[in-house]
Amino acid sequence: MEHTVANIRFNYLYRDASNFKKWGSVVFANPDTFSVDDIADSLRSNFLPDELFVAHQIRVPQAFLFVEYPLTVDDHCFHEFYSVEPTSDATNDMFDRTILGFLVEVHTEACLGWVPFDPQYSSLPAAPQR
Repeated sequence: MEHTVANIRFNYLYRDASNFKKWGSVVFANPDTFSVDDIADSLRSNFLPDELFVAHQIRVPQAFLFVEYPLTVDDHCFHEFYSVEPTSDATNDMFDRTILGFLVEVHTEACLGWVPFDPQYSSLPAAPQR
């Protein structure tokens, strides 16, 4: 019998200063069978304190509330890591990355530096071209 490798769902959210939330997730293939704990540890070690990151830098969909609703003083540019979990759901990463490819990209962007922007004064940045 063939062993099916579970895919990995990366769960994150946008939380404004009033604690309103919008969730996002991306499913990556995990052909190297990395453990959920190892993946989560790698992400946490590369994200900012409080597990914050800038979504467009790692090419995951932005979950901003202010795209659907008016911009307020509570809005900022950061997304928050929530969890990773195994899933049998199909992969849905727009760039066909494996979880290893995603972890490498997160590490690269963390080394380059998370680049904040103020949504009050700038348009939404596009994802970096890789």
